[in-house]
Amino acid sequence: MDPAILSIAVALGVGLLVGVERERRKGEGPDRSAAGVRTFAITALIGVLAMLTGSLVVLAAAGAGIVALTTVSYLHSRENDPGLTTEVALLATFIVGALAVSRPMLAAGTGVAIALLLASRSALHGFARRELSEREVRDGIMLAAAALIVLPVLPDHPIDPWGAINPQLVWRLTILVMAIIAAGYVLQRLVGARWGLPLAGLLGGFASSTATIASMGQRARNDAAVLPSAVAGAALSSVPTVVQLAIVLSVADMSTLRLLMVPLLAMGIVGAVYGGLFTLRAVAATDSDRATKISGRAFSAGTALLFAGLFCFIAVLVVLMQRAFGDAGALVGAVTGGFLDAHSSSASVAGLAAQKLLPHAVAANAIGLILTANTLAKLIFARVGGRGFFWRVAPGLVLMMAAFWVARALLP
Repeated sequence: MDPAILSIAVALGVGLLVGVERERRKGEGPDRSAAGVRTFAITALIGVLAMLTGSLVVLAAAGAGIVALTTVSYLHSRENDPGLTTEVALLATFIVGALAVSRPMLAAGTGVAIALLLASRSALHGFARRELSEREVRDGIMLAAAALIVLPVLPDHPIDPWGAINPQLVWRLTILVMAIIAAGYVLQRLVGARWGLPLAGLLGGFASSTATIASMGQRARNDAAVLPSAVAGAALSSVPTVVQLAIVLSVADMSTLRLLMVPLLAMGIVGAVYGGLFTLRAVAATDSDRATKISGRAFSAGTALLFAGLFCFIAVLVVLMQRAFGDAGALVGAVTGGFLDAHSSSASVAGLAAQKLLPHAVAANAIGLILTANTLAKLIFARVGGRGFFWRVAPGLVLMMAAFWVARALLP
């Protein structure tokens, strides 16, 4: 097909698509909106034809004309409809028409996206006004600022005397933790809490498996009827730990992740099967579908900053102990941090391996010991739920670590 014909076809298709959606909302009678299906189609054609002339003067004149007509339309209709959606969509359609000359497929996709946004008006308005809280909006803005404002200005090299702390690596991992926690929260909001404690435990594990186990134990202690559901939630909360760790290692050091891929997979499978068995028991229980309260925050900034602080502290600790006592000292430092947090400790060790400050094999074994230490911390917190809860949760945690070390021992 002639490129010019393809460009015109894409522009016309986009104009018609967006125009049809606007036509359905323009109303009727003397108060109807000015732009409908024909206006949008012609605007797109003006954009593509002005671009095809190859003259910047013609393109600028066409653009100025569209802007002027759009302004007149808004001034005429603002008393009845103070919104700018149609006017902005008209300008966007003109630009998409011009884009169709050089990037027809991009123009087509952009046009569909514009139409989809316009058609999703009710859903988007309802979500923004009724579903989102002020706190959740602030959390979203905070996450965007951390990723788009803070991250680009941080230096991408070690800044401490020991060469252990790379600010951009630390912040990338911190953003990753914030994003994972927020994703778990969004999933919980979308699915709802009616699936009971097993689902709440699985999603809560993305924030903190240790804290989730403690909270499930508290539920089981307060109400013995939900014991199977609480155990299922506690068991499933360890599965996200494996997923998060794999994602964190993929950012910190792929070589270390390759050494641990199979052990982590074995650990995750055991945790999922064990949690699944208790979930089946929970589904049969009368109280298994009891509603669980959903938090009003996507993530805690304090948690993210604590991760960054722990990451830096553990990285320096491991390097200093390695210099003082060799690789054995590095392992001791990493394991000590594992009692506090498995992800920040593991990320610190993997980051050191990526910077050639620690052998990959030593890093892999250190992460295994970190997971073991973190499992011991989970067992301690499981005591919150009493003996019945503890002796149901503990075998799953022990089996997960056994699967990890067996797989690690069998593989080079």
